[in-house]
Amino acid sequence: MTAELVRGQNHPLPGTRLEIRVSAGRPVVAGATLGDDRGRVHGVEWVAHPGSPTLPGLEVSKQAAADHRLAVDLGALQDTVHRVSVLLALPVGVEGPASFRALAAPFVAVTGLDGTEIASYTITDLDSESAVVALELYRRQGAWKVRAVGQGYAGGLAEMLTDQGLPEARELSAAINDAVARGLARSVAAPPPRPADGTRVRTASQGQDGHPTSTPDGHPAPAQGRPARQPGDDTPVTPADQPGGGPVNYSHPGRQTTAPPPPAPTAPPARPGEPARPVAGDATGWSMEERLYNQVWGMFEDLARTTAAYRSAVDFADSRMEQELDKVLSDPRSRIGGAGDAARETARAKHADLVGQARAALDRDLAQLAAEADVVEPALPPAYASWSNPAWHAYRAPMEIPMALRLGDLHLPERVDLRIPMLVRLPLERGLWIDSGKALTNTFTDSAELRRLAMDTAVAHAARLLAAYPAGEFQVHVIDAAGSAAPALAPLVSAGVLAGPPATGAAGVEEVLSRLTQRVDLVQMAVRGGAADALPPDLDIAEQLLIVNDFPHGFDDRAVTRLRYLADEGPAVGVHLMMVADREDAAEYGPLLDPLWRALLRLTPVPDDHLADPWVGHTWTYDPPEFPPGSQILRQVLDQVATARRNGGR
Repeated sequence: MTAELVRGQNHPLPGTRLEIRVSAGRPVVAGATLGDDRGRVHGVEWVAHPGSPTLPGLEVSKQAAADHRLAVDLGALQDTVHRVSVLLALPVGVEGPASFRALAAPFVAVTGLDGTEIASYTITDLDSESAVVALELYRRQGAWKVRAVGQGYAGGLAEMLTDQGLPEARELSAAINDAVARGLARSVAAPPPRPADGTRVRTASQGQDGHPTSTPDGHPAPAQGRPARQPGDDTPVTPADQPGGGPVNYSHPGRQTTAPPPPAPTAPPARPGEPARPVAGDATGWSMEERLYNQVWGMFEDLARTTAAYRSAVDFADSRMEQELDKVLSDPRSRIGGAGDAARETARAKHADLVGQARAALDRDLAQLAAEADVVEPALPPAYASWSNPAWHAYRAPMEIPMALRLGDLHLPERVDLRIPMLVRLPLERGLWIDSGKALTNTFTDSAELRRLAMDTAVAHAARLLAAYPAGEFQVHVIDAAGSAAPALAPLVSAGVLAGPPATGAAGVEEVLSRLTQRVDLVQMAVRGGAADALPPDLDIAEQLLIVNDFPHGFDDRAVTRLRYLADEGPAVGVHLMMVADREDAAEYGPLLDPLWRALLRLTPVPDDHLADPWVGHTWTYDPPEFPPGSQILRQVLDQVATARRNGGR
């Protein structure tokens, strides 16, 4: 029976191989420190964190995530270690809450490797703290116990590590935050929060009665709820609410301030013993568009969590077989001969049985998700649909901005044909970096072809953005200093949908950057000064996208500074950046450009496993958007965009 601890309470641990599970609802940093008999941490080598996730007997997550699984083998710790403290902290230097006050109470559970909960602790009463010691495992008279701590620190990681006696606390805190920022730069943005009442809807791993199914060892599977917006989330600032009034508003115009209605059942119930029948739009939302958006995110989360349960079960099976084989080998009487062979065979048979059960449960969930994907994909509107979806053949310029945009697909190695649309909210909250780098040549050897594909991918993303916005409300600028991207840019140029000819040479780079940075300055000053209606009449208040090809060619130090300014300040006032570049080519600028790369969402022109989910931190393979062979859909869509502009939106 699980011991539900309160602050300061302890509980004995029945074994030495454990898993610590953390659920926080929003991405947090998880780490652990090793302490001596007085709890003192002797050096950075006694701290496991995202930048150095593995120590003897201890492994933590490599990035910030909403859910964590920390592996602990107390028997493998050094004799001088008497305490393991589990730390949670909020990421620093990224968008998100500054204190735990804004989060639901984090939940921490200590489990055996088979998933059996030994003790759990809900960390309550946190306020201005941005870091907390959740619990500690400590050695007392040769036995290990767990204690609920819940000690928070308003000063964050640095204050927490200092309190534990670490001499290099501030330096290590900065290194951890840097590692986390790098990890978050490659992660898919988390979906909107769930409703305040905790409403959940059907998931791929739930049975007919709506309750979660179990893992192969008989324990409940992880919760897999569908995301939905919380009342008051991202409430737009309307012109009437803006200081001074005026037309400048770059937040989504369709967001509601009350809870959305639950999904309406549109399919007959499944027969007893059959899996639930998938239905497009089976999620909460005010419109079918919003329901489909939330459903796609639910599928993404379901796949992440059911795969995590499978991998955890396999890890347990591997660990148990290793223990049983070690026991056989440690006894000279059973090391050789028939008894030893029989013990080995029994251990392998148990392992195969556990893995088989886990795989069967995973295959069941994957089949349900695949069936759901088959229903959802044809129902997606153009902004969410793949380029092969027939929805594009009936495309007409929209009258309002959609909630989100599809940038490609994501899949895991357990089933590569099950691909989840990668949707990002509009307006874009961060720029895009289309990587044409040498790091991708491990799987794609032709660097010139890779650069061409990168620019083709950028054009596809730009076309989708143009098609998603009402006519005239999105402008695209291009910097192509060397003129090398002319073939890839031909569809945009011939359709006449660019704000102007692609800028070439140093003078062209200077002119475009100067114009866009001036626009950012003017809008910022107008909004901050409460004079949004005093903008120059010739200022185009449509959202702007700047595509930069082959950076840093044609850029001097001043141009680089302006580019960084656009990346940092532009998205808030409707100026977005899309860079097509190899990061190594910009190495001459040193660490100056590191914040720039981290501010952008890295995408690739070829499949690459560089993105992570916000729940358990799986490494996902990103598949860029593809056009059907011989398809003319790109030109048709761009022609429709151009026609709508000429006809005033019709």
